Amino acid sequence: MEQLRAVPGLRERSRGVFYRKSQAFLRFHEDPKGLFADLRDAAGKNFDRFNISAETGKAALVTTARTRMQG
Repeated sequence: MEQLRAVPGLRERSRGVFYRKSQAFLRFHEDPKGLFADLRDAAGKNFDRFNISAETGKAALVTTARTRMQG
């Protein structure tokens, strides 16, 4: 979460819900299969789901979020 909070232009409006400008960009949720993050896709229309229960998923989420914020 600290790495995501440091991404320029990404604002956490409520705990675990991040916005880019006025649009929801990233949100976290838990279900029986684990902890997940939904990140808005590059086209800005849908969300891609990341399983962040493992370190590889967390790293992929942060990398992808940074890339999409630049684009």
